This record gives sequence, C-alpha cells and structure tokens, in this order.
Amino acid sequence: MPQPIPADTSRAGIAPPPPHQPYEYRRRELTEPDWRRLPGWRDVTADEWQSAQWQRAHCVKTTAQLHAVLGDLVDDGFYADLAADQTGHATMSMLITPQMINTMVPDAAPDTGTLRADPIRHYMLPLASDRRTDWPSHPYASRDSLHEHDMWVAEGLTHRYPTKVLAELLATCPQYCGHCTRMDLVGNSTPTVDKLRLTLKPVARYDAHIDYLRRHPGVRDVVVSGGDVANLPWRHLEDYLMRLLSIDTIRDIRLATKALMGLPQHWLQHDVVAGLERVARTAARNGVNLAIHTHVNHVQSLTPLVARAAQTALDVGVRDVRNQGVLMRGVNADASALLDLCFALQGEAGILPYYFYLCDMIPNAEHWRVPVWTAQRLQHDMMGYLPGYATPRIVCDVPFVGKRWVHMLTEYDREHGISYWTKNYRTSIETADDGVLDRRYAYYDPIDTLPAAGQDWWSRQHRAARA
Repeated sequence: MPQPIPADTSRAGIAPPPPHQPYEYRRRELTEPDWRRLPGWRDVTADEWQSAQWQRAHCVKTTAQLHAVLGDLVDDGFYADLAADQTGHATMSMLITPQMINTMVPDAAPDTGTLRADPIRHYMLPLASDRRTDWPSHPYASRDSLHEHDMWVAEGLTHRYPTKVLAELLATCPQYCGHCTRMDLVGNSTPTVDKLRLTLKPVARYDAHIDYLRRHPGVRDVVVSGGDVANLPWRHLEDYLMRLLSIDTIRDIRLATKALMGLPQHWLQHDVVAGLERVARTAARNGVNLAIHTHVNHVQSLTPLVARAAQTALDVGVRDVRNQGVLMRGVNADASALLDLCFALQGEAGILPYYFYLCDMIPNAEHWRVPVWTAQRLQHDMMGYLPGYATPRIVCDVPFVGKRWVHMLTEYDREHGISYWTKNYRTSIETADDGVLDRRYAYYDPIDTLPAAGQDWWSRQHRAARA
C-alpha cells in the first residue's frame, strides 16, 4: 500500500519535527548523592564530607569496613563474593574513598541487585563472580603490560616516547582501581601479586629524574604521576614541579590524578589551591603548558564537588583539565554511556574528554577488556554529537609501540583476535639497527569475544603450551 507523502510544512513556516536519533542528548545537571542514605554515614555532616582529612580517614579497606557503611542493605553473599575476590583474584588491594562509594547507586539506598549491577562498583569493588572462569587472563597478559619498568632511565622515570617521559613519584593512590595498568608497582601486595617496590629515598629518586631531564634536552613533556600525585605532600610536589619548571627545555607538564574525581576534597584544600596557583603562575611566566589529567569512567562519578575542583584548578591558572578514561565491559562500553559521560565532562564539569583507552592486558582483567572492533565501533558511534574539540580519541596502548588510534592498525585477524600495529620511533631500550621500525607488533582481543573457531584455536594453543 503506498505510503502517504508527508505534508510540506516548510511553506507554512512550520519546521518539521527533528528526526529520531540513535542518541538523544538531554542536559543533566550534576548532583551530589546524599551520603546519609547509607547506614554508616547517616550522621556525617556536610563539613565532614567536604573534608579531605575525613575522607581519607574513612576510606574502605576491608569487607568488614564496607559492611559498616552499607550494613544489611546488601546480603551476606555480596560480602562473601567480595572477600573471595580479594583473596583469590584481585591485583589491587581494596581502597576506596567515601566520595567514590557514594556515587554507587546514587539515587537510592542500594540493595544487593543494584549494587552488583552498578558500573562504579564493577571496577572499584570487583567480585569473584565478575571474573571469567574460562579465560580469566589472556595468555599474553603480563604484570607490567606496557613494559614501563623496562624503560626506566632512572627509578620511576619511564622514557617511552622520543619527547615525553612518565615520572612515577610514588607508588600509592587515595583509591585503587581494579583494572590499574600499573598493578605491578602501585599499591599494597595482594595474595595474588607481590608488588615491586621503589627502593630509593624520594629525594634521591627526584634528583635522578631532574638530572636525567637536564641531560636530555630532547624531552619536552613530563607526565607527573605515580600512583597519584594527590598522595604526595604538597610541599614535595610543588618543589618537584618548580624544579621541572627551571629546565627551559620542558614545555609541557601534566599532573595525573584520579583524585580530582575520587577525592576532589584534596584539590579544594586551601594550601593545595594556593600552591597550585604558585606553580601555574610560574608555568605561565615560563611559557609552559600546565594541565591536570584525571580518570573518570562513568557519568555517575561526576558531582558538583568534582566540577568545583576542576573549575578551581582552571581559575588559578591551570591551562586544561582533561579526562583519560578506560573502556570496560560492565562500565561504559556502549555509545550512550560514553556520550553521557563526555557531555557531563565538557558541559557540566569543565573537563575536556581526551582519551579512552582499551583496558590493558594485565592478569585477571579479561572480563573488563573489549576487542578492538568494539572500540572502533564506539569511536564511530560517538562522532558528530560532541564538539570536535571535545570528541575523545579511543586509543589502543600497544606494548612497545605506544598509543595508537584504534583505526590505525595495519592488519586485523578477527577470527583469532590479533591486530597488528607499526610505529615510527624507538623507545629508550631500542637501538638504531634493531629493525623495530620495520616490525609489526601484535595486540590481542579477549578470547571470549572471538568466534567459536578462534576460541577453539586459542584453546589448542593453550593446551600445547602446557604439554
């Protein structure tokens, strides 16, 4: 039956209705969830909640402490599941700020079902039942999956890119993420991972960094990280930054801190704000770009306190606050979740969506990781909605290669889940005659996402390797 021709409303001056879109934008103002909905914090005042000292003192480190906060809102099975993960699977010890716990099930008191399903819980409080039993780890997973430790040119100083270095000033954070790419070094040892340790005294470590940078004027960009710089006493961090700013070849300094989101109270402390302003003014006088990079994976994590911390940093002279998230199944691996997050970052919190990484190939992470083809689809599905400057790039951090946009692979074997990548520079551990610029480097999709033939092939490879 012929379809009726739509009425021509343009001549009448009536605009046609907008077409239905795969994603419909709707502005959502940020809100601070009411922490008093949780039994353990019913009597916590606003002043206490906004205190960095209170937040740090009331971090949850054990299943018993979480029970003291949540009480009987969730059943005993949840706590047993969490304890089983901590003893049998976790690569990071439990450490989570009240601020982060409060963004789980933000609109109501949680129950067992809603807490299990919550995206923040999924990566901050992993459960044993979350983990895969067929392929908990990829056969090529490794503790230092990006070989950062191999590229140390001084303790804690990774020279991976020609003009950039990563400075790990310390090995602790205010909170520990289950998927941490630096699980080899950061945090306390767990029953499954005996962590590496920084051995030099901090002063000696920082002196070695500065000495190397003075002797290598080709390095212009320093990512100051850890761990998390929010765990470094401000006077020590400021001293390190001022020493960097005294090196005239350093043009970019980026402070890496998930605490801007997980512990915004830290970045709102008067001494920290005043010190950050001193550093920012010095950077501006010296023509150095000073930025903060934070790590937000889901829109629930963005609250007015986070926005206030970001805006305060901008107000005192930090050039940019940018976000580097990680794609994870059960957290954000769909276009709507990513777009919701990016619009809230850019439009409500003043934070620029910058990167989303594929989750790195560390042990016990296969239930989080997504295949390259999923990342490519997500990049496609995000295009056209956000302003161009605020459209994040999805990148694969390929071992020995570095960050590559997910469409930059040279070959992709979808059946076996192997993508191949090339590079155009040498790391600090490579020489001019080793042929690295002519090689293809492999990256591996999660095996459970492969077609049956590919899964069978990996099973045969695994059996042969164990024979």
